[in-house]
Amino acid sequence: MLKTKEGARVLGEMAVNCKPQVCACYPITPTTHLTEELNRYYSNGRIPEYITVEAEFSAISALIGASAAGSRTFTTTGGQGLLYMHEPLFSAAGMRLPIVMLVGNRAVSSPLNIWNDEQDSISQRDTGWIQIYCKNNQEAVDAIPQAFYVAEKILLPVMVCVDGHYLTHAVEQVDVADEKVVDEFLPPYKYPLKLDPENPVSLGVYANPTHYQIFREDIMKDMEQAKQLLIEAGKKWGKLTGRTYGLVSGYKVKDADRVIVGVGSVMDNVITVVNELREKGEKVGALHLRVFRPFPHEELREALAGRKIGVIDRDISIGGKAPIYLEVLEALSGTKAQVSSFFGGLGGRGIKRTHIREMFEKMKKGPVSQWVATEAPKAAMSG
Repeated sequence: MLKTKEGARVLGEMAVNCKPQVCACYPITPTTHLTEELNRYYSNGRIPEYITVEAEFSAISALIGASAAGSRTFTTTGGQGLLYMHEPLFSAAGMRLPIVMLVGNRAVSSPLNIWNDEQDSISQRDTGWIQIYCKNNQEAVDAIPQAFYVAEKILLPVMVCVDGHYLTHAVEQVDVADEKVVDEFLPPYKYPLKLDPENPVSLGVYANPTHYQIFREDIMKDMEQAKQLLIEAGKKWGKLTGRTYGLVSGYKVKDADRVIVGVGSVMDNVITVVNELREKGEKVGALHLRVFRPFPHEELREALAGRKIGVIDRDISIGGKAPIYLEVLEALSGTKAQVSSFFGGLGGRGIKRTHIREMFEKMKKGPVSQWVATEAPKAAMSG
């Protein structure tokens, strides 16, 4: 059903349609409205248990317990809140708990900033969580049931990442699958190793060096296997709704000589510029990296080998190269692709179409090691 609704609130509606049994949240900008929406559904009897906690560390810790006890669980956070969850994020993945979390991407301190970039979730890429990135609210709404589907089959937690403010606060038309459709797609949750006093088991116990490495290797192996489950979920969802998803989403890539790769809502701007330049006869394209963990090496090589590639990062790795750029560069090694690094949009600064046109122009001359899409005002550079 098409609905005109604020992003955070429609995401809450879809989360509830997936029938979570326990939610635990601490409100933080830009996902406060989603937290409010979940609480309202709890008050109306749609969510069996909603735990009001004193901080984000407690929120994810509560869901670790609830998930281990066999409940379908959901939470939301972003920015500093996600960083505060850092230690338990490893625990959730290591205990193989299929928690789903909506991340409203937000810049991290200091200086304090509530606006959008991807520094928060990209910094959590090694925690063992599957990461899905959405370039608009329709993709985000559709990603939530798919996240539960994959998490509960592979027994790994999933982050669904959306741009804070750009998407969480955007009011637009979204096609929301109702409970009947979601029930057909998403089977009832049955955790195979749930805590049960009648059949006691231990979760997250001590492991010596030999066994610890085996556990980590198992997570790595299953993370790779999650690629096929993500593709399976995207196809199954497409049969029910007409919207099919994969690990990447290409736009006019097949005959393109230059392609820009990135995550999030900036890619809709890139697609607009692609259309403008195509009208002028330039063979350009866009590729949205929908899934960042597990990283889609094979799909990128198949789509982009031998082309001139520009990677947009709204993230920065202090003392190193931009993170997504490095991953794409590694994936395309040996394919004769020329990979350029562009970053900007930090702390909510816009990456405009003029910047994107300039990126495509710079790519004509060969690979660019690093180019900043927005120049800082002089006043901000002092001190």
